Amino acid sequence: MVQSASGLLALLDEPEAAVQAHALASLNKLIHSFWPEVAEAIEKIETLSESQAFPARQLASLVASKVYYHLGSLDESLTYALGAGKLFDLADDDEYVQTVIATAIDTYVESRSASATAGDIVPVDERLATVVERMFERCENDGEYKQALGIALSSHRLDVIERVFTKSQDATLLAWILQIVVREGVIGGSSRAYKSEVLELLIRLFSSLPAPDYFSICQCFVYLNDPKLASTLLATLLNLEGPSTSTAIASPAASDENILTAYQIAFDLAETATQEFLEVVRATLKGPDAAAAAPVDPAAPVAAAPLDSPRSRVVSILSGEESIKLYLEFLYRNNHADLLILKGTKDVLESRNSIYHSAVTFMNAFANAGTTSDLFLRENLDWLSKASNWSKFSATAALGVIHKGNLAQGKAILEPYLPQADGAASSSVYSEGGSLYALGLVHANHGNTETLEYLKNALRSGAQNEVIQHGAALGLGVAAMGSGNEEIYDQLRDVLFNDSAIAGEAAGYAMGLVMLGTGSSKALEEMLQYAHETQHEKIIRGLAIGIAFLYYGKEEEADFLIEKLLADPDAILRYGGIHTIALAYAGTSNNKAIRKLLHVAVSDVNDDVRRAAVTSLGFILFRNPTQVPRIVQLLSESYNPNVRYGAALALGISCAGTGLGDAVALLEPLTKDPVDFVRQGACISLAMVLIQQNETSNPKVGAVRAIFAKMVGDKHEDAMAKFGAALSQGILDAGGRNVSISLGNKSGSPNMPAVVGMVLFTQFWYWFPLAHLLSLAFTPTAIIGVNKDLKIPKFDFVSNTRPSLFAYPPATKLPQKVTVEKVETAVLSTTVKASARAKAKEQASGDSMDTDDKPAEAKPTSEDTEMKSDEPATAAAPAASEGAAATTADATPAKPKRKAEATSSVLSNLSRVTPAQLPFITFAPDARWTPVRPVHSGESSIGAGGGILLMRDSEPDKEAEFLTIEVEKVLTLEDLDNATGAAAGGETDADLLTGPIADPPAPFEFTTWD
Repeated sequence: MVQSASGLLALLDEPEAAVQAHALASLNKLIHSFWPEVAEAIEKIETLSESQAFPARQLASLVASKVYYHLGSLDESLTYALGAGKLFDLADDDEYVQTVIATAIDTYVESRSASATAGDIVPVDERLATVVERMFERCENDGEYKQALGIALSSHRLDVIERVFTKSQDATLLAWILQIVVREGVIGGSSRAYKSEVLELLIRLFSSLPAPDYFSICQCFVYLNDPKLASTLLATLLNLEGPSTSTAIASPAASDENILTAYQIAFDLAETATQEFLEVVRATLKGPDAAAAAPVDPAAPVAAAPLDSPRSRVVSILSGEESIKLYLEFLYRNNHADLLILKGTKDVLESRNSIYHSAVTFMNAFANAGTTSDLFLRENLDWLSKASNWSKFSATAALGVIHKGNLAQGKAILEPYLPQADGAASSSVYSEGGSLYALGLVHANHGNTETLEYLKNALRSGAQNEVIQHGAALGLGVAAMGSGNEEIYDQLRDVLFNDSAIAGEAAGYAMGLVMLGTGSSKALEEMLQYAHETQHEKIIRGLAIGIAFLYYGKEEEADFLIEKLLADPDAILRYGGIHTIALAYAGTSNNKAIRKLLHVAVSDVNDDVRRAAVTSLGFILFRNPTQVPRIVQLLSESYNPNVRYGAALALGISCAGTGLGDAVALLEPLTKDPVDFVRQGACISLAMVLIQQNETSNPKVGAVRAIFAKMVGDKHEDAMAKFGAALSQGILDAGGRNVSISLGNKSGSPNMPAVVGMVLFTQFWYWFPLAHLLSLAFTPTAIIGVNKDLKIPKFDFVSNTRPSLFAYPPATKLPQKVTVEKVETAVLSTTVKASARAKAKEQASGDSMDTDDKPAEAKPTSEDTEMKSDEPATAAAPAASEGAAATTADATPAKPKRKAEATSSVLSNLSRVTPAQLPFITFAPDARWTPVRPVHSGESSIGAGGGILLMRDSEPDKEAEFLTIEVEKVLTLEDLDNATGAAAGGETDADLLTGPIADPPAPFEFTTWD
């Protein structure tokens, strides 16, 4: 057994190359045991490895590599391993080989990424490229395709991706890549341009499949923001040869399956794409304007376009109205809002206090969002009439949240409060402004031409009142979100230039909303210049957030603006720079953005900026919620309450709807924080995390609801904390307990309205009416099946899990009145004995005075007395015991064995299905109605998920049963007028101005501390 390597090392000094080679070969076998000794002679080995005349220099390089590996110098080890050539065996499972391979891959990826980022071709070491190529070959030969694809994605080797797919022909690999790029966004250091290249390659590979996954291809189009590709795909499926009028019907060659697929793609696009994207697709499918073919004589009858043609239906679906109508019906049918919680909170909060009145207003709006249920308003008209000024603005705007999506009747509902066309005086400008804001909320992200024109006219005609302009600007921005409409932008800019603080702030937000994600240089220049010129902080804040909206989703394209804003001396513009990071990198988990936010969170001198920086972590990481508790754990313990508040909101935003235990564990202690607004943020975030959770799925739900109720009812609690607790109660029951909060859509890409709505919701710190915009982040969780004719068939499907796991939380019960029953007076045994003795004495004295002969009676002894006194009870004992036994048997029967809960449940169409429940949903193999696309978002398709599903009818010849749309039948104008009649009631503006003036304070003497 070799005890030392000194003898072999001595051979390295021999002049003959064969002897040196023999020594190196022997050292290579013993290196892992004797590397400390060999390390002392490393210079000799390096000299041999560099000598061109030495025939075994590759062996010397291998030995040197192993020595440096043990010394911990991995870069040096990799350098010499590359010099070893094929002697460095990649197939070896040795720890040394695996470590050096990992180092080689990291170095290769870093080199390739740097070359791609710089735009210049930086040569990579050929020996390093050879090692990586050998690694690719090994992975392909071993069938480890995902490992090869992972390296290829990180190293920008699209040729390898195509080569691996050509060899495997496995469609799940493409779905896996798409999930990484779109859903998880984990390609570190990659630019948006590179992701676009990957997606273009995926589209080509998906299209080459025998049965293309059109739903995944559709999501690629959305990410690439290329509506022309989407139009081409839809036209291909419908077999439309070219542009034509809307009266054109698809060729008979278009199969039913292709038509259903086209409808499904249209529904998915309506939920995930921007208004601008959808408008281009609709215009392309419509073709030339049909007006050219219209009859000249206006009195002549006009032939109506066939609404049942596939082309017309696709155009209708892309408008979003079909989706909104179906979701509105779902929320109306399944409303489980708990009015007792609302009533209890209203009763304990003083309605005369505007912050409490606003809190209940928001709570009711959230709990009934999209349900069209105005029962709480109908039953509490007196409370509603107490709203005044901006509380009245918020109360009226709440109607927009409650009726969100009711496009057909939204304007009629708000008609009593909208500005009158004839210029008639209104009872309150706050109701008028709030109703315009509400109209925008009803049409959020789906503003039609009529609604936008009405809001533009209201903005123009309300020039003399900044409250009306404020409401009109907010409504216009929300309705025209992402439309890029230059005319609307110019009109909002004119309002901004009036330099009115209230109207200008709303105009700043709205300008950003209209130009959302466009990156318009013109808008940026004008907004940034005016932000430096104006003296109103409210306007600067509105413009700062508006500027951030311009670069939504732009990633590295927004870096120049981020640096510029963060370097600005104005703290409000730095605040805008933080939100630019949040919006530009939303959902990307970008390490550079995270590092920048963490740096600002601990270094900026302004508390608002620091709070925003921590909060923005939630937007960056919402696709990876499990990472957020670890990142913000120390920040949640900061000495600065603004940082703690930001940490709480970051947890709520990123972990919304997940019920994540780590997030709840961090938030619960913050509900007892000594600072009121930190408690407020903790409550709101807890509600976001636990939305759509019950006590079976998350045992913390009951305790959290109790915390909210206690905080609201505690008269010693601060107003800010009560406000947060009330909002939290509404968020927990949002949308009648049928919606979740999710910043990502079912494909995994960021949900634009949800991200924007959440950013604006966080601004309620400065302006309460913006809290209503949280409704943009509410996502209905349902399975809604429609057939080829867009009718709702009756069918069932199975949820393969315990029903209680995803059941609605039980409704609150009215407190029962406890009736106090009268209890029989207790009689002591000594009292009974004493009365028995007295009675015996009376009988004895009576017998001695009686002259008639009577049979003698024995004098009762004490024992007899005791027996006699106990006799009634004793005599009744058997009967009582029998009765008691019978009563006990009836009242408390023998406990039967607890019936085991069912392991599955049958659900019907238009049922609530939470995101966590989707993996358990199945359709019977012999079911008549089956979905066109998968329900569960697995590896098979990135475009899977719940929501609206096109159903395939396997028995088209049989008559089917259909559900009718009820929400449109139920809502009548009389009901609406009665339900909301007090929203504009109460004190008018004139009453507030002419009412009694408060008494002046008592005289006092002013003294100084001097």
